[in-house]
Amino acid sequence: MNLQPIFSQAGAALLALFVLSLGSVAQADDWSPTLQKEIERIDRTFSGDLGVYIRHLGTGQKVSHNIDQDWYLASTVKIPLAIVLMQRAENEGLDLEQKLTLRAADYVDGTGDLLWVDPGARYSLEELNRRSIVDSDSTATDMLIRFLGEKSFGEDVARLVPEGLGPITTILQVRYDAYREVHPSVSVLTNRDFIDLKTARTYQARYDMLLKKLNITAREADAKGVREAFERYYQRGINSGSLEAFGALLEQLVRGELLNDAHTDQLLGYLSEITTGDHRIAGGLPAGTHFAHKTGTQVARSCDIGLLNPQAPDEAVIVAVCARDYAALSEAERAYQAIGNALHESGLTRTVDYKARHPIPNSPNHARLISNNSNQPRHNQ
Repeated sequence: MNLQPIFSQAGAALLALFVLSLGSVAQADDWSPTLQKEIERIDRTFSGDLGVYIRHLGTGQKVSHNIDQDWYLASTVKIPLAIVLMQRAENEGLDLEQKLTLRAADYVDGTGDLLWVDPGARYSLEELNRRSIVDSDSTATDMLIRFLGEKSFGEDVARLVPEGLGPITTILQVRYDAYREVHPSVSVLTNRDFIDLKTARTYQARYDMLLKKLNITAREADAKGVREAFERYYQRGINSGSLEAFGALLEQLVRGELLNDAHTDQLLGYLSEITTGDHRIAGGLPAGTHFAHKTGTQVARSCDIGLLNPQAPDEAVIVAVCARDYAALSEAERAYQAIGNALHESGLTRTVDYKARHPIPNSPNHARLISNNSNQPRHNQ
């Protein structure tokens, strides 16, 4: 039997496979210039402005767009809050099973279910941390910041990110600081007043309600609208920072340099379960892509910041995207989704059953927390 044709065919098949693999490697090596151009194209067609920082932790390749300026980070600042809380548990013996009592003064307008719970309910620090990340529950966030101490928390964040991140305040303080641009008498308002303001369907209706609550006329007001008030507030650099600096924090997190293995996996698990990101970058990624991230939203500002493929640090990709000055949030969401699709087309996504391969180590009450949360309605921004 003449085996030469068979070996020749097999050799040709192997050669073809080798050539294809070389092409695949070349495509992976060359992803940044193509992705850079696509990001720039997306921004040109967007009504606002985009800031983008993408970096592959294994190769060091990166794409950056408008990162020479600070961006308002909104609720993504809840990531350093979670890190600080977990570090205090590791380094200072803080018991995350310790419970806080929900007070009427704790309620903050925005996302999350605690806004609808009667005062007197008690929640562990761990549960509040999970709600702050997974549901972006602003009431939970402020309870944690006040528990840690605003000054002490700020000092810990400055240690985590020595450069590139401005002061972080409570979510309620954001309201006082922004609406103070309308009139200094805003200091007389309560958290319930801000909850009322959030019920207004338009910015003009919200502004009119604010003037009524302050008992002033439009002529007496400084900022002449909600958007102008927030634009003035953003100029102060509070709750803002560098996307590259935030990316460096995420790199330390995924490499296990900030928390022990159990807390690292737990926080990445929380970030993988968020309920507020379906219409942003995740909306442009294929099903099964592991994206551990946090979103944030404010007046004409939004962000989506996290890690693709966090299950393997050398394959992980930092993705930090913020948007500003757009006409409508829906436009920003389309831009985020286009970036998600561009990431996939660049070959940077991996599909994995994260929970099957990396079960998250939980505290004794974690299963109960998941059970309790599954029976409650969602109130997303």
